[in-house]
Amino acid sequence: MAFLRVDPSGGEPVFQQIVDHVKREIATGRLHPEDRLPSVRDLAKELVINPNTIARAYQVLEAEGVTYSRRGAGTFIAATKPVVKGEERRRRFREAIEAALADAFHLGLSEEEARKAFDAAMKRFRLVEER
Repeated sequence: MAFLRVDPSGGEPVFQQIVDHVKREIATGRLHPEDRLPSVRDLAKELVINPNTIARAYQVLEAEGVTYSRRGAGTFIAATKPVVKGEERRRRFREAIEAALADAFHLGLSEEEARKAFDAAMKRFRLVEER
């Protein structure tokens, strides 16, 4: 995962940056079911961060159903989509959209610029049909 970069001085915890990055790579089709993630040790060495940080990110991903572990073999992208029930799924999405719009406001983006950015992002991500 040489494309993974973290910002230890950023406002978001490093483990959360890793979780978000893996989810984004799956959503954009760069990671696929059964792809193996780097070992905790290898990724910690590559990013020059504490292995416990990587382990925590991997634990979160597994708890959310994004990945699974095979003892002695590593951590893999799960074949099934994580299951978050209806209202919780919509609530999380609303919160994420509102945070992005607050950022757009504080960056001085117009409504048109925000819509264009949203539309461009929609084209990069693979969204699933309503179940």
